[in-house]
Amino acid sequence: MSDPRAPVLAGRPENEAEGSDPWGVDLIAEEFRRGFSALGGLAPAVTVYGSARTPPGHPHEVLAERIGAALAHAGYTVVTGGGPGLMAAANRGALAAGGRSVGLGIEVPHEQHLNPWVEVGLTFRYFFVRKTMFVAFARGFIALPGGFGTLDELFEILTLVQTRKVTAFPVVLVGRDYWSGLLTWLRQEPLAHRYLSDTDLHEIDCTDDPAEVLDCLADAEQVRAASEHPYLPEAQLTLGALARLRSERALDAQSRRR
Repeated sequence: MSDPRAPVLAGRPENEAEGSDPWGVDLIAEEFRRGFSALGGLAPAVTVYGSARTPPGHPHEVLAERIGAALAHAGYTVVTGGGPGLMAAANRGALAAGGRSVGLGIEVPHEQHLNPWVEVGLTFRYFFVRKTMFVAFARGFIALPGGFGTLDELFEILTLVQTRKVTAFPVVLVGRDYWSGLLTWLRQEPLAHRYLSDTDLHEIDCTDDPAEVLDCLADAEQVRAASEHPYLPEAQLTLGALARLRSERALDAQSRRR
């Protein structure tokens, strides 16, 4: 049986007195202060997630670097988990394009240092503080192929969008071949069982093209600008506004090809 006196959160400093600050509140508050202070002047930002295990030269890695460069050229700060693989590629692309490159690392048992293309770097003890920093200053979320960490962040963001904790916040999956199976499953299982709605799935875009990623971000900027209109109902902004803009853009593209 586990010791009921053991700390709920792992990672307590060894020299901390027994019974003092049992939830690590002071440490948590300090991490929040440090994060908001360091990142507050870097907006607008886009958070990019992806696997730390992708080897150099892999097509996903090449695409991640292109995404980072495209975001930097569009004026966005690129924020990643600061690790190797696809995170490093996105940071490298942003930095090479003259943009701002941010890495938010995490203390884990297997030591992982921030990659060398991180310009502004922070390392956190607590996952939930780090997750808050990923969202707090972001204008959008991009998920490159990845494992549990990427999936965890993806579904947390989708939950925030579904519950309207964030609005006009595009979620773009990059890598059609990789993500198509998940999207098919979401339609065939959760949606078919009515655990999701059509509107929930309309919040997700999927592409292989960095230009389309920027289009999704531009659509969201239009919705945010419209939200400042005093006579526009909030429901019109939060329920399908991005989907309508994307449908209109697709129709325009079809008409131009004719």
